[in-house]
Amino acid sequence: MKRLHCPKCDEPILFDDSLYQPGRTLVFECPSCRKQFKIRVGMGVKPSAEGSLQNEGEEREEKEPVGYLVVIENAFHLRQEVPLYEGENRVGKHVRGTNANAAFKTVDPSVDNTHCIISVQKNKQGHLKFILRDGPSGTGTFVMNELVGVKERVNLSEGAIITLGASTLILHIGAPETDEN
Repeated sequence: MKRLHCPKCDEPILFDDSLYQPGRTLVFECPSCRKQFKIRVGMGVKPSAEGSLQNEGEEREEKEPVGYLVVIENAFHLRQEVPLYEGENRVGKHVRGTNANAAFKTVDPSVDNTHCIISVQKNKQGHLKFILRDGPSGTGTFVMNELVGVKERVNLSEGAIITLGASTLILHIGAPETDEN
């Protein structure tokens, strides 16, 4: 069984990919918002552990997230959670063929495909450090309403507010909370 997420409302959708030949295109209709979308079975793109599509060969699904960004809903997109992993997390707009491995779905024209980079690394004491730098982007990256210079690095902490164009993201350190009751 594979799990996908609706590109409009992020509703999870399960399907059995073993019933279809590789290369076949499937059309899904979201039961929640009725959005129709297509996927191609087994052709270089597969659902990740989070259900979003990603390129084959990416190591993301073997690693555990060490933090996540909450993308605040606005006129350009719905609320989303973007997992962050140790190493470089290239944050930007989710488009086909993007280099952003921490991409979110938006139609905001002021968000670049790779808008900023959040590096996550352990310090000498073994604590995680979150360091942000601009992509460089066309509209700039802001942390707590302060513009991040092109060559500047900013240490982030829990609850840091990051602004990319008209999009606001909030950093949370630790694994995303599940909705299990």
